[in-house]
Amino acid sequence: MGQERRIEYLAFTEKREPFRPQVVRRVVFPGLLFCVRLKLTTVRFMRTMPRKNSRPNAAVIVREDRAVDRHRIALPRSERRLIFSEKWAYAPAPEANNYIKIRPRYSLFINGQFVSPRSGKYFDSINPATEEKLAEIAQANARDVDLAVTSARRAHNRIWGKMPPRERAKYLYRIARLIQEKSRELAVLESMDGGKTIRESRDIDLPLVAAHFFYYAGWADKLEYAFPGRTARPLGVAGQIIPWNFPLLMAAWKLAPALAAGNTCVLKPAETTSITAMHLAEIFQAAELPDGVVNIVSGAGETGKALVDHPDVDKIAFTGSTSVGKLLTQAVAGTKKKLTLELGGKAANIIFEDAAIDQAVEGIIAGIYFNQGHVCCAGSRLFVQEGVFATVIRKLRDRISTLRVGNPLDKNTDIGAINSRMQLDKICELVDSGLKQGAELVQPRLKLPSKGYWYPPSFFTGVTASHRIAQEEIFGPVLSVMTFRTPEEAIERANNTPYGLSAGVWTDKGSKIFKMVNKLRAGVVWANTFNKFDPTSPFGGYKESGFGREGGRHGLLPYLTLN
Repeated sequence: MGQERRIEYLAFTEKREPFRPQVVRRVVFPGLLFCVRLKLTTVRFMRTMPRKNSRPNAAVIVREDRAVDRHRIALPRSERRLIFSEKWAYAPAPEANNYIKIRPRYSLFINGQFVSPRSGKYFDSINPATEEKLAEIAQANARDVDLAVTSARRAHNRIWGKMPPRERAKYLYRIARLIQEKSRELAVLESMDGGKTIRESRDIDLPLVAAHFFYYAGWADKLEYAFPGRTARPLGVAGQIIPWNFPLLMAAWKLAPALAAGNTCVLKPAETTSITAMHLAEIFQAAELPDGVVNIVSGAGETGKALVDHPDVDKIAFTGSTSVGKLLTQAVAGTKKKLTLELGGKAANIIFEDAAIDQAVEGIIAGIYFNQGHVCCAGSRLFVQEGVFATVIRKLRDRISTLRVGNPLDKNTDIGAINSRMQLDKICELVDSGLKQGAELVQPRLKLPSKGYWYPPSFFTGVTASHRIAQEEIFGPVLSVMTFRTPEEAIERANNTPYGLSAGVWTDKGSKIFKMVNKLRAGVVWANTFNKFDPTSPFGGYKESGFGREGGRHGLLPYLTLN
């Protein structure tokens, strides 16, 4: 009745007519090729009219046997790979920045005015994606810091400390609205100055910055409800030192609760990312914030040391490295200054066999490659249960091959530039140590820009707990992958670190999540997600990751004295 043929493709015709076999020589799907050798199946085909209930426009396309087909075999599913060619490259979609006005030189912001530094010194702020100079930043010395602290003390005693909380809230609401109005400009500046992608600064950082000011504006006149039965009073002058990985967001984390509690502030931004802090000062001017309530002094480590050592500062809040945090602890010991530290981390991201693997892989990407890995709570240690280890590694290898590294202002870019040459050298040094200690490095094939500071998304396999890459904070897009068998082993290995900032658990069992959360020594534990932040939720760590909390009602406590 028929003849034996081999099915190769499924095509569609538009006419309702008896099937007429066609010979399909070649079908090309641009860009995406599956490396799968297909074993063609012998079938018996009957020429018939389409059934009444079947799809009328479907047809099976066949072709005659060929000698070459006999050599085509099916690859096991575990060996199939996606090959992404250049045809998958996105067309450039750069964010416009020609309307951004960057001053050639930025001064200090003291007592509501921009003033020149007493030292007369400035340093360059470099765009890490192009290595081009963006502007000159003032270098504050001890005399400048003293002037800023004096201004903050005067504003607290005369204006801000005596102002009704409801009036303070109005200023915070005004600042939040101005940040929203200028969010696009601030996002572009954040990407140019720090190297992070415009998608992250536009869609994550700036919305959170405004949200923190809105949130704490709501608390300003409700402190008696936040701490029932206690009388909450501001401390006075708060010295705040922030890092370079989230310049505006870290400023909001510290300034918003301090101002809502009735304190005045002296802020010291990181030397490599000071431009957006100065534009934030312009927003304070536009909001008509009373002079001296917020003062911003830029500079390097000596500026921060002068702020910490100043005798008229009541509170020090610091976000940065663990080594510097230890020095600050020694500096304030024996004084009346209150201290909160948010330091480094080496977070464990734990994936169980019953987890949704595809979802978990996306969580791995968000956990370690977000903001080029410049995140203190990055999931830089991945623990995978042995039963799904091969599957997770295969999917992770394929996934990092799709990540686009390049111009931070391109809306299609997934991974931007490393913040500085010094940080890039540190990443390379730790990666070299991992290779020397026997770990295997996996990186995608990609072409990095010729100028700027770049590092491709990478991960290590064959890592043990004794490796430096499993113990030290890399602070870059590098992941260390290890395995475990039981939940008890996962807990023990995850807690085997001097840090305790964050962790992640991936499983479909709610009971397992609660068991893991209660035993993991980390300040924040995410379940079936990672790197999610909200102004209502407190954030902070244990052990060498610091102490104190920022965010939520808990974020007010470090800036208050309760009677």
